[in-house]
Amino acid sequence: MLFRSLAACGSSALYGVPGAESPGSSPPAKPYNVSKLLDPAGKFLGVQAPGAPDAIGPVQTFATSAGAHPNLIGEYMAWNDPMDTQAAANAWSYGALYYMVWEPYKTSIAAIAAGRSNAYITRVARQVRALDQPVAISFGHEFNGNWYPWGTTGTTADDFVTAWRLIHRLFVKADARNVIWIWNPNVIDANPQLDLSAYYPGNDYVSWVGITGYFSTTGPDTFDGLYGPTMQEIRGFTSKPFLIAETSVETGPDEVTAAQNLVSGVRQSRDVLGFIWFNYQKLGVDWQLQTRPSVQSAIAGGLTSLQLLNVKHP
Repeated sequence: MLFRSLAACGSSALYGVPGAESPGSSPPAKPYNVSKLLDPAGKFLGVQAPGAPDAIGPVQTFATSAGAHPNLIGEYMAWNDPMDTQAAANAWSYGALYYMVWEPYKTSIAAIAAGRSNAYITRVARQVRALDQPVAISFGHEFNGNWYPWGTTGTTADDFVTAWRLIHRLFVKADARNVIWIWNPNVIDANPQLDLSAYYPGNDYVSWVGITGYFSTTGPDTFDGLYGPTMQEIRGFTSKPFLIAETSVETGPDEVTAAQNLVSGVRQSRDVLGFIWFNYQKLGVDWQLQTRPSVQSAIAGGLTSLQLLNVKHP
């Protein structure tokens, strides 16, 4: 469904910082140890907002609306762009995990799987390694839909898995072990006949399972109704924890109920690490929190009982 997928959520040219591989002059002696973040006691409150985290203002606007300090900030990055190391540093200075949604535009999954982007992947891996902080990365998100060029109309499961594993191996080769890898399908009503397990790279290559799913006026307004079928299928082949990797609530008669159910569902689910709010205007719909007082109150009220993780001291 359109509002659950939000086709082309990111931008094809996002905030790249050419040149230097890190904000510092040399990489740390050892990569940041992400082990304590992989299954934390607290939850993540994430946000994706225009211009963030190159600018922190949009994050602060969201924080004021939510009544809580986001501890994860997402950014879309197009293939062949250098990593936005300044944005990553800004997020960490703010006290948030930087989340890079890596979108393979202007190439193909088959080409990546064949090794044609190895030099580029290695450059990004070295940029990540040079950061003395954790970085979360997803590659080819919402691959089970047909709205992206790397989706079901142009990609085979074998090529997707091969490309994912190759990227992971090149990062390991560059000693970029400070990465949390997020495998991110859309909720399965996008293509309920698709076997998600065929696209799964394997537990050795994945840290968390991200799920994209929006509360639309024509879909479920409960947490289990929206995410439950996808979680049930995925639980058939992995026990990795979930992150609601992209979500928001469409304006309509059920918006308050949906917002309440989003937060309560995350709070009540031991294996759901948190959610990332898509704080954009997109496709004629205002998904922002700060422009809708009733949704804002519902989210802020729910967050008062949600224990958020201190990412710098997990």
